[in-house]
Amino acid sequence: MNSCAPFASVVVPVYNGATTVSSCIDSICALDFPADRHEIIVVDNQSSDATPEMLRSYEGRITILHEPKRGAAAARNCGIRHAQGSVIAFTDADCIVDRAWLAHITAPLADHRVGIVGGKILSRRPCNAVELFGETIHNHDQAINVFKPPYVISMSWASRKDVLESCGLFDESLLRGQDCDLSYRIHNAGYVLVYEPGAIIYHRNERTLCGLFNEGYVHGFWSVKVGAASRVSIDNRLWLRSRLCAVRKNSGLLYRGPKRFHALCSVIFNCGKILGRYVAVYKHK
Repeated sequence: MNSCAPFASVVVPVYNGATTVSSCIDSICALDFPADRHEIIVVDNQSSDATPEMLRSYEGRITILHEPKRGAAAARNCGIRHAQGSVIAFTDADCIVDRAWLAHITAPLADHRVGIVGGKILSRRPCNAVELFGETIHNHDQAINVFKPPYVISMSWASRKDVLESCGLFDESLLRGQDCDLSYRIHNAGYVLVYEPGAIIYHRNERTLCGLFNEGYVHGFWSVKVGAASRVSIDNRLWLRSRLCAVRKNSGLLYRGPKRFHALCSVIFNCGKILGRYVAVYKHK
């Protein structure tokens, strides 16, 4: 590892994460990154389970902060404000990071044209077919290199602290989709978003078809508010046409071929997304 690596702050927001946060912190503590070149900040967002007690068992190894305002955006912003690093990396309390994650995800930031780096997001192993489909939803290669405008998912994100501050941090009025909103603002400020496949994390994806439908609903619902906050104009008819096209395409695969279950997952997720978006549009009329 390069001894000249920038000092990095790893920020983890957590709310009622007693079943997952220890695995997350243990993986960060095991990073292959100079111990004197990074810090770990965990922000407890008013947890009501055993999370506070679990965090106290790591005292001396991590910095524990408390953010009373609910929402991951407020928790991340709390971490940013207290971070000592010139670069900040985010992951979530239900993730496990690869030992080389921090080294890989911070390296592209040496180029000051780069505003955000997003890593590769895989499902925790072992996983079922629904969890494996989640890798399609959290596909950073597509989100960064294909979608317009591009965005980065905050469960595997790194930026220089000055970029985050100059672009206004995470929007605390958004309970979901804050990462898309800030990605759009950083992209609009002229920065490049980079996908780094060597920066690997393992996420606890939805395990059931019902959970997958709900995830789609939440994505669709909050996409309306994110678009309004970011002033990203989306034609609802074109959006609906693209989602229905995806549903029709995958519906034709439900009864034949080796990817029938993957097609079923896609139909269920997109139906949830359609419903969520149109509930949000109706409420905002």
